[in-house]
Amino acid sequence: MAKVALLIGISEYKPGLNPLPSAVKDVEAMRRVLVNPEMGDFAEADVTVLKNPQRQEMEDAIYNLYAHRQKDDLLLLYFSGHGVTVESGDFYFSTSITRKNQGKLIPTSSVAATNVHSWMNQSNSRRLVVILDCCFSGAFAKGWTPKDTAIIDLQQHLGGEGRAILTASTSTQYAFESDGLELSVYTHYLVEGIEKGAADIDGDGLIAVDELHRYAKSKVQEASPAMTPEFYPFKDGYRIFLAKSPKDDPTLKYRKEFDNIALEDEGDISVGNRFYLDELRNNLRLSLSEADAIEFEVLEPYRQRQQKLQRYEQALSQIKQYPLTNKDRNGLKRLQNILNLRDEDIQPIEQRVLAPKQIEYERQQRGAEILRLEQETAENQRREAELQERLKRKSGIQTQPFEFDTATLTPKSAGFLGMGKKTYEINRSRGRAEFFAENLGNGVVMEMVAIPGGKFIMGSPESESERGTWESPQHTVTIQPFFMGKFTVTQSQWKAVAALPKVNIDLNPDPFNFKGDNRPVEQVSWDDVIEFCARLSKKTEKTYRLPSEAEWEYACRAGTTTPFYFGETITTDLANYRGIDWDIAGTVYPGNYAQGPKGIYREQTTDVGKFPANPFGLFDMHGNIWEWCQDEWHENYNGAPKDGSAWLVDNDNQKLLRGGSWRESPRVCRSAFRYYRPRVNRYDRVGFRVVLVRGGT
Repeated sequence: MAKVALLIGISEYKPGLNPLPSAVKDVEAMRRVLVNPEMGDFAEADVTVLKNPQRQEMEDAIYNLYAHRQKDDLLLLYFSGHGVTVESGDFYFSTSITRKNQGKLIPTSSVAATNVHSWMNQSNSRRLVVILDCCFSGAFAKGWTPKDTAIIDLQQHLGGEGRAILTASTSTQYAFESDGLELSVYTHYLVEGIEKGAADIDGDGLIAVDELHRYAKSKVQEASPAMTPEFYPFKDGYRIFLAKSPKDDPTLKYRKEFDNIALEDEGDISVGNRFYLDELRNNLRLSLSEADAIEFEVLEPYRQRQQKLQRYEQALSQIKQYPLTNKDRNGLKRLQNILNLRDEDIQPIEQRVLAPKQIEYERQQRGAEILRLEQETAENQRREAELQERLKRKSGIQTQPFEFDTATLTPKSAGFLGMGKKTYEINRSRGRAEFFAENLGNGVVMEMVAIPGGKFIMGSPESESERGTWESPQHTVTIQPFFMGKFTVTQSQWKAVAALPKVNIDLNPDPFNFKGDNRPVEQVSWDDVIEFCARLSKKTEKTYRLPSEAEWEYACRAGTTTPFYFGETITTDLANYRGIDWDIAGTVYPGNYAQGPKGIYREQTTDVGKFPANPFGLFDMHGNIWEWCQDEWHENYNGAPKDGSAWLVDNDNQKLLRGGSWRESPRVCRSAFRYYRPRVNRYDRVGFRVVLVRGGT
């Protein structure tokens, strides 16, 4: 009975294969632990070391390892160098003369795994172990069909009978050296597991090949997570004993416990575990220097991994351009590969580094798109003016100009040293638009403002304060020119139309809760409003209707992109809404707009036109009264029309509301906010305004 080992390390190669300086050091380290009587206990005469051998010398040595052996012998083949596969998937051991021709291996310059398989199958030995620290080493197991062996009494110090292959990588992976280690990554932890006794996982004083594999794999994957050491046992090969370790060694006990905790805490030892380890060290009577040395060694793979992650993050952070170019992405992929990092390792880094850049990029893109739309809108308005006369003649509608007050709300200060609530000032100016007056009889008229066509971005950006997901996704909508009521429909206008002949349903001429001829209509259902439009259309021989949701938001924004058409926040000097505590039904909704100016809570509607108009010349688009739209409710804008038309599928019972009311908090009065109610219901907060399509007679 004997324990025989052949250790092969090849560092020097012909052009075409990179040198591997650590390979010859690997075999020296393996020899050191194997011949140590307290560890491997191999006889020095039975351990053969080959450094940079020629092909024939190496093939002869492998053959002789397996030939003329006894059945109780334990045979170990260790190889550190380049592993090479060919198109068929067959594995070859490289030698110092291994060559390639046009990127393809010249087989006669290497040792074929099939030959090694054959010699192993012919060997009388019942205990065969192969350890391969090379690229694609998992391919060596391909085609291994070990012969049957008779069951014999097991030698206690040799362990199980069978065969075992330990590989540094799978059949498709590279194996790696490490900048911080003298040995290759895999061999470093094989040697450490034997030398420190740490691979004796079950604490029986013996290190079986499966324990050695488990220890080395766990350490390798901390330092180089993209490497996957593999283990291929046959019969009871997994219980072959390669080395021994001291029993009841306090140093080994501390190391194993520290190893388990480091794995649990992913290398960042928690406070509780730190105190536990201090107590354990005292109980085992270890010195502080002994414990520190163990900690340094155990945490080394975690440090290596963190250093690799930091190098990747440093490289990514120095790339200024966003989005990343293909050139940058290819470079980062190469860096990821050489650092041996997995995709899941770099995903958190890319999220952390690229997320702010993506937000800024999207902000710039939105800004550019907004600028483009503003320029396009300005051009459309110019063309609109040129076509105004022709439109008048075509539609038979004669418009006339009118002037109006409009306003913007700008920050004045942020309080002392930037603290406290902001103060704002109202900047007033004069605007100009076109309108026509529709005569409803008995001295009652309805003024309709010409709204120019254009494009705008509908919905709110993710950066807008207090937005809802139902305001997403933002999307570009094209709007054709139309007329819209300068005011929401007033009570005097409602009474005039309600007196007209019935089309489909009866109308209550006086349903209002807050009385006043110039106050807006409320307490009318969506169906009531449709009847109003039908009677008005029949009288005027024009097609009046409710605005689509897109038309309403376009008209409300009037070319602006802020939450309100007058700015970033709201004030009761410019609109009628809940201007103080924002306590609705016992629930306080202060929100971010609570940092804006407080005012008054009027608790009822106000006369239309009390506040300045928006840049299109429309009044009370924020607050005072909710306004019915044509559309049915949808949870978001996925699939919404982009031509400004109403969205009329899926939910005919729930109809859209826009604008907020005298009772709502600031967030509800924003340009992008949308809501819904059953079409048949009536509320003292809901009214409407009408639109007329250009040429819609």
